[in-house]
Amino acid sequence: MVLQLWTCTPGLPNPAYCSIFGPKHAKGMSKEIVPYQESGLGKKDQVRRMFDTISGKYDGLNRLISLGIDQRWRRRLVRLVAAEKPADILDVATGTGDLALALVSTGAPRIVGLDLAEGMLEVGRKKVAGRALDGKIEMVQGDSEALPFPDASFDAVTVAFGVRNFEDLELGLSEIYRVLRPGGILAVLETSVPEKQPFKWGYHLYCNTLLPVMGRLFSSDASAYRYLSQSAAAFPYGQRFNNILGKIGFIGMNHLPQTFGAAAIYTATK
Repeated sequence: MVLQLWTCTPGLPNPAYCSIFGPKHAKGMSKEIVPYQESGLGKKDQVRRMFDTISGKYDGLNRLISLGIDQRWRRRLVRLVAAEKPADILDVATGTGDLALALVSTGAPRIVGLDLAEGMLEVGRKKVAGRALDGKIEMVQGDSEALPFPDASFDAVTVAFGVRNFEDLELGLSEIYRVLRPGGILAVLETSVPEKQPFKWGYHLYCNTLLPVMGRLFSSDASAYRYLSQSAAAFPYGQRFNNILGKIGFIGMNHLPQTFGAAAIYTATK
């Protein structure tokens, strides 16, 4: 599941990565960031419900409020993956399949898009069928923290705006590491926060003015967009995320800031 830079709450702090995931992952955290604070469901089930709810309007709203910038970022990620000439690619948190569809240009004969939310996958399957790519792209419902694939199944794994929705970040990344073949590439596109002025000021102004208005006008689930804002602001971008990848066992970590630091592409090798 995905949502891009425009899901931001600049007023929130950017704590260490564990703080996204609540008391069992971050000492001293009193409350886990989840879509529906009053729900008795765990984060994973809440995230599934949230994306199922907003799946019908998801693509249109993202295109509107991103002005298409997210598509440019995806193309850059695809070029990095294509340079490795992968045969089998797994797109984790594929959502409605935008990145899986873009990965067709790599020439890989097999692309699997996996997502927790069946509602998002239904939209994605229609897009795949509409481009007559059913034989190349398979859309699978599954849990990113318990991937339904044998060890060393893929040459490349991608995630676009999805790792921050993992209930357990290290477990999800460990599963990705497990299903990658030795020498395989992980490529992650995720939110970030500009560190230099005037870009930081402009980013905050955009998030504090335009985004709340758009969310109220077009979203049927205000709680969903509030959660996405909070999780985006708390994500451990930059070197902190590279450090987590290294802890899992990845090597050759690198991150490439995008659009003055509003997002970043991370690459690493098994």
